[in-house]
Amino acid sequence: MKYLFRALAHIVPALALIVIVKGAYVRLNDAGLGCPDWPGCYGHLTVPTTPQNIAEAQRLSARPLEPRKAWREMIHRYLASSLGGLIVLMALLAWSNRRVSGQPLALPLCLLPLVLFQGLLGMWTVTLLLKPLVVVGHLVGGITIAALAWWNLLDVRAGPRQPEMALRRYASLALLVVTIQICLGGWTSANYAALACTDFPTCHGSWWPAMDFKKGFVLWRGLGINYEFGVLDTPARTAVHFAHRGWAVVVTASLVTLIVYTWRTADRRGRRIAWCILALLALQLILGITNVVRGLPLPVAVMHNGTAAALVLSLVTLIHYASPARRQYETLT
Repeated sequence: MKYLFRALAHIVPALALIVIVKGAYVRLNDAGLGCPDWPGCYGHLTVPTTPQNIAEAQRLSARPLEPRKAWREMIHRYLASSLGGLIVLMALLAWSNRRVSGQPLALPLCLLPLVLFQGLLGMWTVTLLLKPLVVVGHLVGGITIAALAWWNLLDVRAGPRQPEMALRRYASLALLVVTIQICLGGWTSANYAALACTDFPTCHGSWWPAMDFKKGFVLWRGLGINYEFGVLDTPARTAVHFAHRGWAVVVTASLVTLIVYTWRTADRRGRRIAWCILALLALQLILGITNVVRGLPLPVAVMHNGTAAALVLSLVTLIHYASPARRQYETLT
């Protein structure tokens, strides 16, 4: 049983990353409401394909059935459901193996309620018509699941560590800064503000364009509003975009400082992690600029989301490396 747990510890973070990237693909294809009900699609567990089912589906919803968008949404749901099932199985295995020396227990059990809440956020994303606050929560929840599953895998693999509280604090602060940027990026995407500025480094040809931060960051606008394609005017969208772009400067400064400190204080493994963070940061900056100047090409936009998740995992790896090992997280043999 412990070998099955070890296998799941490897599969779950990989599948979580796939679900995050697939979710970005669905959102960027405007397919988040491809199936306007939940958990099925127009009352079916698969996308209706026969003329009779399609006609029945159209009677159930005023929203026209678009098979391509519907399938994109349903495949994302199938992957997310599979991830949830594997996390449930991993938690059950952890509990049944709890008396085995070196069996991780806390994280697998913590993932269980988190993935259940993530399922609720997925439902609310559809039923609340892509409400930005829910969309951002769903994104952050997915990345949190991936990060905790990755930490669990690092515990199982039990690689070498160099406990250092200062490095751990700096890496944790950098993770907080990156998390804020992910929230801003999710808010930008959910409010369809990614193309509010189409030039770089200026915006609308100005270093400080006309912006409305008050309207741009209203977290709750009530129920019954359809947020597909956005509800903000141009100054509000510009403010959202500009905030995401501006915080990227803070992210870059924080990560560069962390990287330099790691190079100066860590051993070879720590420096390799720092190089990985630097590579991901450079890639993310290039992708972000490309999104602006090239009009948000789909592959680049999806990679931008995936690289953000990978950057979080690299920071989690550095925090794990700088943390003291716990007795209950010894390697499984």
